[in-house]
Amino acid sequence: MKLYTSIPKELKPYFKAELEKYKAEKTLGNLKNSWNHLERAHIIGQKYPFAHTLVHWEMLKFGLKIKSRKEILGQIPRLFFGGIKSFVGKIPIGNPGGANVPALKPFPIDKELQDIFISAGIQ
Repeated sequence: MKLYTSIPKELKPYFKAELEKYKAEKTLGNLKNSWNHLERAHIIGQKYPFAHTLVHWEMLKFGLKIKSRKEILGQIPRLFFGGIKSFVGKIPIGNPGGANVPALKPFPIDKELQDIFISAGIQ
């Protein structure tokens, strides 16, 4: 069994860029675009406990900002268990991480994100 820890240096710039775009769009009030970048950061970082937990923390704060009871209640267990599942390599690949989708359901990864993984040497 492979134990995952921190996000690889080849993937980190893509992860950070999505978080920066998330924050910029949120600051401008573009909540839909903001959330989209947060979901992309989730997909990029979900194999790695610290990155995965950070995104769920941001998703919880986003839920609080928009006063979404569903998102807040959905993020609490994800915040606690997502990083643990990442650590032992048991994550649903491609899951965007929001409370609007089942927590354990895998999703196809769009071509642009697949290309990011390929360019970072991550399969």
